Amino acid sequence: MSTASTAKTASAASAASAAGNGCARTAGGPPPAVAAIEVLSPGPLTTVQDLGRPGLASVGVGQSGAADRASLRLANRLVGNPEAAAALELTYGGLRIRFAADATIALTGAPCPGAPMNGPVHIRAGQELAIGIPGEGLRTYLAVRGGIDVPEVLGSRSTDVLSGIGPPVLEKGMRLPIGTRTARFPNVDLAPPQRLGPAVLRVLPGPREDWFVPDALSTLTDSAYVVTKDSNRVGVRLDGSELKRSVLRELPSEGVVTGALQVPPGGAPILFLADHPVTGGYPVIAVVIDADLDRAAQLRAGDAVSFRPAARP
Repeated sequence: MSTASTAKTASAASAASAAGNGCARTAGGPPPAVAAIEVLSPGPLTTVQDLGRPGLASVGVGQSGAADRASLRLANRLVGNPEAAAALELTYGGLRIRFAADATIALTGAPCPGAPMNGPVHIRAGQELAIGIPGEGLRTYLAVRGGIDVPEVLGSRSTDVLSGIGPPVLEKGMRLPIGTRTARFPNVDLAPPQRLGPAVLRVLPGPREDWFVPDALSTLTDSAYVVTKDSNRVGVRLDGSELKRSVLRELPSEGVVTGALQVPPGGAPILFLADHPVTGGYPVIAVVIDADLDRAAQLRAGDAVSFRPAARP
């Protein structure tokens, strides 16, 4: 981290245009007195995330929220925030920011070079933080004490990249306000580093298993798949053994959940993540159990992933 030049503030016109989403862009003048983060470079994809909008699927709104929920919760605990406080989710690192006031931060999830991971760190006003590209994993979480204080939309500050609900994806020049709601600091200075290890995800049979040939589920659990570059917060596209269908007619759209393995006509499964649609028109052969979804969120292009039957409750 290095001391940065004085941050520019948003002009009155920019502030007015950004009032609806709480993310103002800088245009000139001295920095405001309120605590805020200025985005100098957003990286490939950085969004604001909390624990999402559960319970709204019946009205067509997905839950969204942090893809790796355990990492978000840990980052918030390390800075003395409520676990559900809004933080930044970095996809493949690359974020560079400046702090307008003193702050306490923590970074968790995919480890990035040059960044202090898994412990609270004090940042001085005017300092910059540059986060590199993770050597493993995909998503890194940056929590700041007080939380990212953009306005809530339907009870959450999360960005849903599929529907467009929530604050915009971070861009250069945005200013993100820091809130004041905090909890007690934990009695720890450093959390154990995350060890990703092989991606072995446990699955239960899906609601349309009977739409596939008898050995299709065994093919899924006995094969290795590779994550393709066409993956994002909506879902992880996989390349590997074809999952053949026995029922070839069209399936009327029906509800789907995070972790669903939907199979398009080509036979290559798609693993739904946090921003998946609330309905889907392809059969779901299996569902990754909730306990393994955080590991799925750290899959990056080229990673190998395998599936195993989960023990039934």
